Amino acid sequence: MANRPRLLYFDTSVYGGCFDAEFAADSRRVIEYVEAGLVTALIRTLVLDELSGAPAPVIELVTRLPRRRVEVVELTLAARELADEYMRTARLAARMHNDALHVAVATIARADALVSWNFHDLVRLDRMSEFNSVNLTNRYAPLSIVSPQEVRFDE
Repeated sequence: MANRPRLLYFDTSVYGGCFDAEFAADSRRVIEYVEAGLVTALIRTLVLDELSGAPAPVIELVTRLPRRRVEVVELTLAARELADEYMRTARLAARMHNDALHVAVATIARADALVSWNFHDLVRLDRMSEFNSVNLTNRYAPLSIVSPQEVRFDE
């Protein structure tokens, strides 16, 4: 049986990273994984809203992804409640509410990982532990939070 594509939730920074000199190579590589069928990209409706104000090349990048390799995930009441619990339990700053929503949606969608360039707030071992403590308490699977640099397949 063939391996199923990995379910990866990309936040907005991954798409924008394709057009930033520092992040382009790794961001483009993970997008190529989507195009090659190794990854199904989970995209939350908020990410699509955030991208609506993005430069044209970023919007074009997202819209040209193969539809069979993209799954749009909704922000549900369960995700809102989980994000609120992350905020309370980990005592996160109010500015992190959208980040908590990203983590909650990715968790409920059973993503294999959330992929982000947000090293300040998300791609941190301590933060991942805080989110996963809440996940386990609520009977959700742990979620890996990684940068595009860490998304690799045998090539």
